[in-house]
Amino acid sequence: MLSVIIDARGDAQKLPALLAQLTAGAVEGLVKEVFIVAEPSDLVTAICDDTGAEDTPSMEGAIAWTKGEVLAVLPADLRLRDGWVEALGGFLAGGGRGAVIEGLERGGLFRDAPRGVLVERAAVVGLNEPDLKRLRAKLGLRPPRVG
Repeated sequence: MLSVIIDARGDAQKLPALLAQLTAGAVEGLVKEVFIVAEPSDLVTAICDDTGAEDTPSMEGAIAWTKGEVLAVLPADLRLRDGWVEALGGFLAGGGRGAVIEGLERGGLFRDAPRGVLVERAAVVGLNEPDLKRLRAKLGLRPPRVG
């Protein structure tokens, strides 16, 4: 089972599209829980009420509350590719634990495409002020790429 943490600080309006995609993972039993890291707002509260996700203002809080051994930490603007449930499920079933999750390419010349990380919870518990960029760098996560 996978715990998902979505970093939506500054991007809460982009949450519904990613959450809609994550529904397929929940239906298939891959996604166990979803935490949204965002500034408190009526929008985030409404989204959490509608989806069953939990909100928290910090990445540390989200990591502390997760129950899964493996975390997918995703930016709110990530859009998953078709077949992501099967690809990620197969990767995890094969023993994979650390990877970069690449979504649809929407970067551009001066902006990287959104990327998330797949990481063991034990590797990130206790990190001070983790964010996606620091997680990838600190954990040395590079390919294999999933998604």
